[in-house]
Amino acid sequence: MSSMIVFDVDSEVEKIENLYEDIKQGEKGAWLSIIAYICLSALKLTIGYITNSEALSADGLNNATDIIASIAVLVGLKISRKPPDKDHRYGHYRAETVAALIASFIMFAVGIQVLFQAFIKFRSPSIESPDMVAAWTAVFCAIVMYVVYVYNVRLARKINSNAMMAAAQDNRSDAFVSIGAFIGIVGSQFGLPWLDTLTALLVGVIICKTAWDIFRDSTHALTDGFDDAELQTIKQTIRDVPGVEKVIDIKARIHGNNKLVDVTIGVDHELNVSESHDITEHIENRIHELHNISYVHIHIEPIEVSSSQEK
Repeated sequence: MSSMIVFDVDSEVEKIENLYEDIKQGEKGAWLSIIAYICLSALKLTIGYITNSEALSADGLNNATDIIASIAVLVGLKISRKPPDKDHRYGHYRAETVAALIASFIMFAVGIQVLFQAFIKFRSPSIESPDMVAAWTAVFCAIVMYVVYVYNVRLARKINSNAMMAAAQDNRSDAFVSIGAFIGIVGSQFGLPWLDTLTALLVGVIICKTAWDIFRDSTHALTDGFDDAELQTIKQTIRDVPGVEKVIDIKARIHGNNKLVDVTIGVDHELNVSESHDITEHIENRIHELHNISYVHIHIEPIEVSSSQEK
């Protein structure tokens, strides 16, 4: 039996050029997040210190870690745009994932520090209610971060970037954290001064939880993990393509912002090369249309076809 691998050079070059352009677009969202986080973290830390608000200060430290995470995403995006070389035949797309992994370690460290400081403050008998200026600062920052979230989530959907979508979700969680800080500060004005410190503890937990989620997703991608339910859905899409007699094997992995699919299919052994090539093009188009995946490597095996042949 013979086999062949279908590869369209012009199509691959076009995909790479489009991907690089999408990554460049994603850098705009990363820059917006960095600028917003720098301004808001400076504002929160300053007002938090002046008004003696643990919740607002913790929120400011949270945004400080987000600066690092956003820079990591930006650096990863820039490295990802480097073309393949002799040492990186598949390109540099995973640089973004590695950067996110490093950022998760930094976020863990800051989250633990916030928890420690809030715990010490919580045990202190001299807890004072912060000024309401801190509350209005938290509301203002929440509005700004939600606007950044709306921009980034639209950009992520436009360029189909998982990294930017994750950054957008982080922007939204930061808006919620600021709202939580506002609630804690206001509550402290009604005879519950410990509520501000309790909110700081919750912010520390959120920082650690976000760090864990980034760590989990990054390590899953770096070890070639892939959601089995999604893989089975892709497999069914291939099965439904006319001319595919059997899906012999299928694998998928995450490579930066890309999903790579490797599949071996069985086709009627009487088909010629051109007819088999048409089937692979149909598969590529269907997977791109239904799953927005552009990288599909297809290996063909000629098989005997019978009336009872199951896919």
